[in-house]
Amino acid sequence: MHSNRYPTSMATPRTYVGLLLGTAISAFCPVMAAANSDLPDDSAAKEASFDEAPVSVSSEADSSPEAMDETGAASPETGTRRTFTPEDFERFVPRSALDMARQIPGFSIQSGDDARGLGQADTNVLINGRRISGKSNGPVEALERIPAEEVVRLELVDGASLEIGGLSGQVLNVVTSSTGGTTGQFRYAPRFRSKGTPARIMEGSVSLAGGGKKTEWTLALGNQSNRRGNEGIERVYDAAGALIDTRDEQSNFNFDRPSLSGSFTRIATNGNVFNATGEVQGFFFRETETSERTGTISTSDRSRTFTRNEDEFNFEVGLDYQFGFGPGQLKLIGLHRFENSPTVSESLTEFADGSPATGSLFDRVADEYESIVRAEYNLSGLGGNLLFAAEGVRNILDITSSLEERDAAGILQPVELEGATARVDEDRAELSVTYSRPLAGNLQFQTSVGGEYSKLSQSGLLGQTRTFYRPKGFVSLDWSVSDTLNISTRAERVVGQLNFFDFLSTVDLNQEREDVTNSSLVPQQSWVFEVEASAGLGALGSLNLRVFYEDITDIVDQIPIDGGGQAPGNLPSAEFYGLSSNLTLLSEGIGWRGTRVDMELELTDSSVLDPLLGTPRKLSGNTLAEVDVELRHDFPGSVWAVGGSARWMDEAAQVRLDEVALRSESFGFIGAFIENKDFAGLTVRASVANLTSRNERFDRTVFTDRAAGLIDFIEERNRTFGRIFSLTIEGSF
Repeated sequence: MHSNRYPTSMATPRTYVGLLLGTAISAFCPVMAAANSDLPDDSAAKEASFDEAPVSVSSEADSSPEAMDETGAASPETGTRRTFTPEDFERFVPRSALDMARQIPGFSIQSGDDARGLGQADTNVLINGRRISGKSNGPVEALERIPAEEVVRLELVDGASLEIGGLSGQVLNVVTSSTGGTTGQFRYAPRFRSKGTPARIMEGSVSLAGGGKKTEWTLALGNQSNRRGNEGIERVYDAAGALIDTRDEQSNFNFDRPSLSGSFTRIATNGNVFNATGEVQGFFFRETETSERTGTISTSDRSRTFTRNEDEFNFEVGLDYQFGFGPGQLKLIGLHRFENSPTVSESLTEFADGSPATGSLFDRVADEYESIVRAEYNLSGLGGNLLFAAEGVRNILDITSSLEERDAAGILQPVELEGATARVDEDRAELSVTYSRPLAGNLQFQTSVGGEYSKLSQSGLLGQTRTFYRPKGFVSLDWSVSDTLNISTRAERVVGQLNFFDFLSTVDLNQEREDVTNSSLVPQQSWVFEVEASAGLGALGSLNLRVFYEDITDIVDQIPIDGGGQAPGNLPSAEFYGLSSNLTLLSEGIGWRGTRVDMELELTDSSVLDPLLGTPRKLSGNTLAEVDVELRHDFPGSVWAVGGSARWMDEAAQVRLDEVALRSESFGFIGAFIENKDFAGLTVRASVANLTSRNERFDRTVFTDRAAGLIDFIEERNRTFGRIFSLTIEGSF
C-alpha cells in the first residue's frame, strides 16, 4: 500500500505512536510464534476494495484446513518462506494466478512500472523463477492472464537468496505448468450510481492460455472502464471572509481503457529460454464540469463549462532470451514503449447579461518513447553468485502545445506560451555487479555496486544539454529467524526517474494555474533504509510490518523560476519516513470457522524547507495516513460469502508559490457485498458502496503574496456522489 512517491509531512504524535506500536508488535511476534509453534500456519483472502481509488494488491492466504500444514514453514536451505498450492485457495474459487496471489499473507505486488529502467525496477513477482520483462504490461497483467488450472504452486521466497540482482524481502514465485490444452476465463463488471453519473457497462475481460511441454502462451482482451462524478456547492470568499460567489457544480470523469495483451514462452531442449510479452492499449478520457455561478451585485450571474478530452494510443513490447555462455548464463532483454496522447482542455464562461464569453483553449499532443536494452551475466564465484549487468536506455518526450484565450469580443485568439512546444531526450547507460551468498543457513546476503551516466537534452530557446554521473548500489540481508518469522533489511542508493512533462510549460484551465518551463531539473537521489518483518501467527493469522527512512537530495517540488513564474524544480533536501503494515486475523484461531479481518495501515512523515517561506512543511500532495479494513465470512459447507470494507485516508496539502489546496473527505468510505461462488458455475458478487454517504471536499486559498500572508480569495467545496452498486460475474471455460 505504498502510494507515496515523495515525503509528505513533518513529525506528528500519531506517527511516533505508530512506530512504537509497530516496534512492540514486531518484538511480540516471536512470542506469539512460540506460543503457536504447534499450530500450522493459517491464512485468508483479501478482496478488492469497493473504493473508486486505485486498489493495492495486498493479500492474505486461505484459512481452509488444507492450508494448515508444513508448507507454511520457512525453508532456510532454499530460501523459501512459505509455499501454497491451488488447493489452499479452493474456497475462493480463483479464476487466475492473480486471484491466488491476492490471497497470500502479508504480501503486496510491486508493479515497478514507474521505475528507472529495468535494473531498478522494484517488481517482486517471478513466474517460474524468471522476472517479467515488462513495465506497463507487468506482473499484475501477467498473473491475470494465467488461468488457475495452470498454477502448480506459489512460493514466498527470500529475495536475497535468488540469483537475481536487486531483489530482497518477500518475493513471490508463481510456478506454472501448461495443461496441454486451451483454457479461458472471463469477467464482466457493470456498475451503477444513484446520482449524477451514467452507468458503467463496458468493464470486462476475456483471456486464453495454452501450450505444451515446451511452450506456454497467454492472450487477453479487456476494457478497464469507469464512470465517476460528484455534485455540490462551492463558495468563494474574499480576504475579509465575505461571500463573493456561490457555485452549483456537477462533474463527470469517464474513461475506457481497451487493451489486447499476451505472452509467449519457449524452453528449448538445452534449457535456453525465450520470453515475449506485448500489449496494445487505448485510453479515452472525458471530463466535464458545469458550474452555475451567482455572485455579488457587481458580478453578473454566469454559467461556466470546463471540458478535458484525451484519446491516447500506446503499446509495449518486451523480449528476453536466456542461454548458457561460458561458465554462466547470459540473459539479453529488450523493451520498447510508445504513447501518443492528444489532449484538449477548454473553459467557457457565458454571462446572463449577454456580455461576451470568456475562457481559454489548451491543445497538446505528446509522444513518449522508451527503449531499453539490457544484458545480465550470471555465474558462480567467490563462494556465492555474481551478476554482471549493463543497461542502455533512451527516453523521449516530444510535445506540441498551443493556447488560445477569448478576447474582449469573446473570440479565441492565439497566446504565446513559451516553452510549451519542445522535446526532452534522455540517454542513459548503467553498469553494475551484484554479489549474493548465504552467510549462514538462515541468513542471506546481497550487495550491488554500480553507476550510471546520463545525458539530458531539451530543445527550444530555453533548452540545454547536461550530463551526469551517479553512483548506485545497495546492501541487503534476509534473516529467517524461525519457521514463522523473517526479517529483511536493506540500505540503498537510489536515483529517481524524472517526469519529463515537468520540464515544459503547461496550464491547468480548470484551476487557472500555469507552470513555466524549467530546463534545469535533475533526478532526485535518495539514501533509503528499510526493515521489514513478516510473521506467521499460526491459526490467528499473519503480520507484515515495514519501517523505512529516506534521506533525499534534489527533491522535486514547486519552486520559483528565474525570470518569473513557478514550475516543478529541485529543492536541496528532504526527509521521508514512516511505516506500513498488513495484519490478518482469522477466526479459526478462536474456534470459529470462515471469518477473517484484513487490516492495512500506512503512516508517513516528512520534512522539507518551503522555498518561499524558508520554514519546514510537508511535501505536497501525498498520503499521510491510510487505514483499510476488510471483513469476509465464508459460510462453511455453503457457496455463499458476505463481507464489507471501510477506508479512511488523510492527505497533505498541495502547496504552490501562490496557493495552498487540500483535498479531504468526510467519514470513511464503507461498503458491503454478498457473493455466490457457484451460480451455474459462475462466481457472482453484488456490492454496494458509500453506505455512509461520504462527501468529497476541496479547500483552496489563493494568495496575492503568500510570503506576506496576503489572501486573494478562498474556495470551499463540498460534493456528494451517492451510492455505488456493482455486479461482478466471473467464469472459466
